[in-house]
Amino acid sequence: QLQASGGGLVLAGGSLVLSCLASGGTLRNYALGWFRQAPGSGREFVAAISRDGRRTYYADSGKGRFTISRDNAKNTVYLQMNSLKPEDTAVYYCAADNILRADRVNPYNDYDYWGQGTLVTVSS
Repeated sequence: QLQASGGGLVLAGGSLVLSCLASGGTLRNYALGWFRQAPGSGREFVAAISRDGRRTYYADSGKGRFTISRDNAKNTVYLQMNSLKPEDTAVYYCAADNILRADRVNPYNDYDYWGQGTLVTVSS
């Protein structure tokens, strides 16, 4: 089970750190990702990290502003979000994918497990 947290209300230009804790299993066996869904829109890819943590991949919308990281010892994946914009407002979801290769990232919406989401609201 994945539990996302850290969302909230922030002013444009501010920062937030989202966390996603896995319970009942270990995240070290999974590639991980963050997705978001804005009101009236579909779920879109934000960032991904490989199982071994050596590769990361970002959507253009977050490049240079967002950083994904993982701490396998804490069974947690993070999304550091800086310079937030009103268009970043969405429910953010973490996801885990059982990818065989340790160095692969997955930017697609076909992960095996999903968290419940945490709401990020950026006001102008």
